[in-house]
Amino acid sequence: MVTIRSSGLCALVLALLFVPAAVPSRSALPQRIISLSPTATEDLFAIGAGPQVVAVDNQSDYPANAPKSKLSGYTPNAEAIAAYKPDLVVLSYNASHIEESLAKLHIAVLEQGAAANMGQAYAQLNQLGRMTGHMAGAARVVARMKAQISAIVKGVPRPNPALTVYHEVDDNYYSATSKTFIGRVYTLLGLKNIADAADKTGSGYPKLSGEYIVGADPALIVLTDGQTAAKLKSRAGWSTIAAVENGGVVTVNADISSRWGPRIVDFLHVVASAVKTVAAK
Repeated sequence: MVTIRSSGLCALVLALLFVPAAVPSRSALPQRIISLSPTATEDLFAIGAGPQVVAVDNQSDYPANAPKSKLSGYTPNAEAIAAYKPDLVVLSYNASHIEESLAKLHIAVLEQGAAANMGQAYAQLNQLGRMTGHMAGAARVVARMKAQISAIVKGVPRPNPALTVYHEVDDNYYSATSKTFIGRVYTLLGLKNIADAADKTGSGYPKLSGEYIVGADPALIVLTDGQTAAKLKSRAGWSTIAAVENGGVVTVNADISSRWGPRIVDFLHVVASAVKTVAAK
C-alpha cells in the first residue's frame, strides 16, 4: 500500500521532486479512484480524470456529474470504501486513522491536506495530473488559473490606506486571518484583514465580537454563512459599518470560498468586483 501525504509545504516539495520518469506507466494508472475531498473531486474533474472516478464523498457537490455517494471524509469507513474496489483513494486528512485501515486492505492513498497558498494548490493539481495520467490537463488548468488570477489582481484598485475586510465564517463571528488560505487571497487583492489583530492564539480562525467588528468598521464584509446585507442591518450597530452603507457586502457560497481548487478564481472575481465598487465611492 502506498500512502503519499502532500499537505502544507510537502505539496510544493513533491511538485519539485517528481520528474517525468516517475510518472506511472499507462497500465499502472489508477482506473477506480475514490475522492473523499471536495477539493480533490473538483481538481480531478478539472484536469480530465473524471472518467476514472468511481465515487466521491457526500460533501462533493461539484461538478454535478461527479458520482456522489454516501461515503464520508469526516467519518470514513474502510469496508464501505473497499466495496467500490478502488485502486486509489484521495483524501484531505487521515480521519479515524483511515489510512492505516486502507493499508491493511492494500488500497493506495493520496493525502492532500488543505493548501496554505496558491502555490500549494497548484502543486496538488499537478500531483493529481501525474498520478492519473493527466499531466497536460493539470498544466492547462494551472496555467489558466494563474493567468486569470494575475489579470484580476492587476485590475483591482489599491486605495491608500488599504481597504479593510471582514470574512464571516459563521454568524457566531468566527473569521479567517491572513495566515489562512482564504486570508492570503484577500492579501493578493491588497486588502487589510481586521481579524489579524484579534487572533491572539494564532489559530488563524479567531472568534470576533459584534462590537469589535463594528469598531473596526470594515470597508468590505464577505459572508459565507447564508447571511445577507439586509440581515446585517438588524445587528446592533451594524447599519453604520462602511461596508453596509456603501455596498461592500459580498455573499459567497461557502463551498467556493473554502475550497482551494479552480473555482477560487470565481471567488476572486466576486470580491474584486466589490473592491472596485467600494473604491469608486
